[in-house]
Amino acid sequence: MKKLITALLGSAVAIAAAPASAATLDDVKSKGYVQCGVSTGLAGFSAPDDTGDWTGLDVDYCRAVAAAIFDDPEAVRFTALTAKERFTALQSGEIDILSRNTTWTISRDTALGLNFAGVTYYDGQGFMINAQKLQGINSALQLSGAAVCVQSGTTTELNLADYFKANNMEYNPVVFEKLEEVNAAYDSGRCDVYTTDQSGLYAIRLTLANPDDHVVLPEIISKEPLGPVVRHGDDQWFDIAKWVYFAMLNAEEYGITQDNLDEMLKSDNPNISRMLGTEEGSKLAADLGLDEDWVVRIVRHVGNYGEVFERNVGAESPLKISRGINALWTKGGIQYGPPIR
Repeated sequence: MKKLITALLGSAVAIAAAPASAATLDDVKSKGYVQCGVSTGLAGFSAPDDTGDWTGLDVDYCRAVAAAIFDDPEAVRFTALTAKERFTALQSGEIDILSRNTTWTISRDTALGLNFAGVTYYDGQGFMINAQKLQGINSALQLSGAAVCVQSGTTTELNLADYFKANNMEYNPVVFEKLEEVNAAYDSGRCDVYTTDQSGLYAIRLTLANPDDHVVLPEIISKEPLGPVVRHGDDQWFDIAKWVYFAMLNAEEYGITQDNLDEMLKSDNPNISRMLGTEEGSKLAADLGLDEDWVVRIVRHVGNYGEVFERNVGAESPLKISRGINALWTKGGIQYGPPIR
């Protein structure tokens, strides 16, 4: 019986991690759109607006993929997925790409049969406090003895315990199963502190009764590299998923924006002309299976990485998150696009 159970489990894992067919691009072109899995609603990353249109950093990445393929950022359909549903939807072929605040880990990269296309947002677990209630607190190291709201059954819960233990601090966990329950408990004052990914804290802050009373502390206590995901087994689709993102980073690095794109198309800089498809004899686009102006399409319709960041989560957005480590490597951050050559 034990051998039978083991065999059945092994079969289930094999089915769950089954590779994609090597024809995703053909399938996408045939149906005329990219099917993109996103969150059920996280401000700044993927959420429907008042008219039902999806917006956010994760959403704009999917629009960039659609723009590169179809020259149309609207050639994408969005599937709202919970954390529990997201991987099954990708593995089964329900979606073509998952762009849903998902952390890149070894088990997801291997056992689940997935490929991460890059890190569109370097995140990490942080802390938010009601500054009116905890006056004078400007560091997580000052939180000893605090009541901390946290979601159960998550790595967040373990990271919280490890952080306080490592710093010889005490805390009182206020634990709930559902995210909505954690949000309500914190907003009602049942705990002093809220902990989850920093990006989530900035988004949740906007939903609170008095957002201006709450402050996200500077400490980051875990590594949460978030990025888009595709299935194993289709290298061409994986290449497209990667290089769409890298093109957005390179466009920012070379100063190519939606406003100056037409002028940049006349540039004599070989790096720029190669990127924008104006260099004679280049086979870079053909090797991807895309048209020569694929980067032009991305920038024209969606923008470079900096433009996407600022309007969705940065200074131009309600979240107003600083670039921090998500700045380009040339500006003190760690965002880095491999060269297009």
